[in-house]
Amino acid sequence: MAEAYILLVEDELHIAQGLKFNLEMEGFRVVHLTTGEQALDRAPWTGCCLVILDRMLPGVDGLEVCRAMRRTNPRLPILMLTAMGKPKDRVEGLAEGADDYLSKPFSLEEFLLRVRGMLRRADWYRPQEKAGKDYCFAGNRVDLQQQRAVAKGREVLLTEIETRMLQVFFQHENQVLSRTKLLELVWGVTPNTETRTLDNFIVRLRKYFEKQPSAPEHFLTVRGRGYRFVRNPRD
Repeated sequence: MAEAYILLVEDELHIAQGLKFNLEMEGFRVVHLTTGEQALDRAPWTGCCLVILDRMLPGVDGLEVCRAMRRTNPRLPILMLTAMGKPKDRVEGLAEGADDYLSKPFSLEEFLLRVRGMLRRADWYRPQEKAGKDYCFAGNRVDLQQQRAVAKGREVLLTEIETRMLQVFFQHENQVLSRTKLLELVWGVTPNTETRTLDNFIVRLRKYFEKQPSAPEHFLTVRGRGYRFVRNPRD
């Protein structure tokens, strides 16, 4: 099965580029289209986990696209974006099948919260395969297949990038992985790529799984060499 992706249908390129960049920073794969016709040509949207749909598109508008998507796939989550923010516009968008409606201009933080919330509620899109064995350490439990974890007593929904990074660390337990190697294995990028993103994801994993993120015991920095995952630090 193809990797799940977010379909972004937005004709204002400056908005689309910013949304695409920030969604990819969150670990999502994004397919960007600029017209309703292009969106309809992708029916039945196999592998799509969420649609972010501008209402005011050239040609076939967002409402018509939303209607078609809803007829074809009644469970596909749709977040509608629009400059038309009056209550009647919101009601009309929701009536045509949108699951949520966000008026422009909007804050990036709110947008990302809406996206995460919709994906959390739409858990149906994940492959319903037999669950694999959970990976456990220090009271944490990670299900890589379902992209979920239970850490410090609460459920964590993992992004694609977070899941891939954990898988790499688990497969290379106790080994020092250089920045270059991690970028290659997790992101599939060249060694000269900017590495701040990598550091940010390490911070995330520590926040999820470490008892004291500022004094990590499992996701360790090896100065001048890279990072190392240690399952049982006291062994």
